[in-house]
Amino acid sequence: MIPFDDTPIAAIATAPGRGGIGVVRISGKDLSAFIEHYFGSSLTPRYAHLRPFRDHNGDTIDEGLVLYFKAPHSYTKEDILELQGHGGPAVLKRVLQSCLTISQQHHLNMRLALPGEFTQRAYLNGQLDLAQAEAIADLIDAGSESAAKSAMSSLKGDFSKQINQLSEQIVHLRMLVEATLDFPEEEIEFLEKYQASQRLLEIQQHLQKVLTISRQGLILREGLHIVLAGQPNVGKSSLLNALAGDDVAIVTPIAGTTRDRVVEQIQLEGIPLHIIDTAGLRQTDDEVERIGIERSWQEIAKADVILHLQDPCQDSLVDVQAIRARMPKHVPIINVINKIDLLSPEQLQSMQAKPTTSSDTEVASLFISVKEGTHLEQLKQRLLQLVGWHNQQETPWLARERHINALIQANEHLEMAAQHAQFNDRVLDLFAEELRLAHEALMQITGEFSSDELLGEIFSSFCIGK
Repeated sequence: MIPFDDTPIAAIATAPGRGGIGVVRISGKDLSAFIEHYFGSSLTPRYAHLRPFRDHNGDTIDEGLVLYFKAPHSYTKEDILELQGHGGPAVLKRVLQSCLTISQQHHLNMRLALPGEFTQRAYLNGQLDLAQAEAIADLIDAGSESAAKSAMSSLKGDFSKQINQLSEQIVHLRMLVEATLDFPEEEIEFLEKYQASQRLLEIQQHLQKVLTISRQGLILREGLHIVLAGQPNVGKSSLLNALAGDDVAIVTPIAGTTRDRVVEQIQLEGIPLHIIDTAGLRQTDDEVERIGIERSWQEIAKADVILHLQDPCQDSLVDVQAIRARMPKHVPIINVINKIDLLSPEQLQSMQAKPTTSSDTEVASLFISVKEGTHLEQLKQRLLQLVGWHNQQETPWLARERHINALIQANEHLEMAAQHAQFNDRVLDLFAEELRLAHEALMQITGEFSSDELLGEIFSSFCIGK
């Protein structure tokens, strides 16, 4: 665990720039001496006091409300003092500096807070766990109503509750196994009596449900990177404009108009979608276009979903197949046939009757017309289905990549435990060890087994004052 520094800290807690209200926040083990020196009297906890904010010479800088939260009934479980005045940057800086100067004059050793240090103290003092601490940053950064609701769900402890329930189930099963190891002559009967194998299966099913919801929460937090790929003039830029509802990409009938990627973020039922338009894929002697095409392939390699656009009127089946063969095998691909407004009903019916999927990651083709807006809504719904968001009934908690990795790691250990669940004297100790490792993986999420490096990385991403 990282060493705890209980030196009083202070910072401007409101966002930089002008505002109607600005807040200077102070946290420390005991702020009574500082309060006495700064205001000349004590303060009633949880009561709004109207006070002048003075500099070290006694000159008034501002006047505003002072709130005092006595430990342990505060955000950090330490004494917290909030000076709420006018939100001008110069005023707030003077108020903050006056607090530091008066503290130094009276040897109280107050210093500027580091990014995320208030929340870090809340975590170290047991006010919240690591997943809840991360949810605070996610709530601040939320870019949609859905993301904000999910971040609040995590902050309230919904995610942590699920992790703790899984942990308790594993610990209980570990207790049964460890007790059985002490009595090897009775181990088979003992484990069968307490249905250890069935308990393990129930834990695995619970973890899979948590993992599914967490993956949805990760998409809600990070967004989905969707790459529009295909030959020149198949309608990639037009589709980007249609999805964005604006002319964000240049559209002309000239092949090779798009030379570099164009990125636009939209929201689809609260999910952030990062739509990336790329240069048309073809052989070219133009050096600038060639560089743009190479960047297109780089984006395709990083995509969460690929929309492979095609023009049914182009006689280029060989080129289409060559493009498809070079696409990554692990990424979902939606085959999008554009410009169906140029086809006769018979031609369209004939194309739709042909098989359209050739791999496990390829989704059935969609036939659209960007020009006339035909079936664009179906395309949006297909994207939602692809990420498991179709008819979503439950608001997920927000999750991070490290949460997903920890859940996957725990699941792998449970699968290994299931392989050892033959309950004989050669594998029972391995069964117990896999349960222990699964439990530790889960506890990384809430911070019980987190490294100092991880904690430093997490809290350093917070804004100063939080």
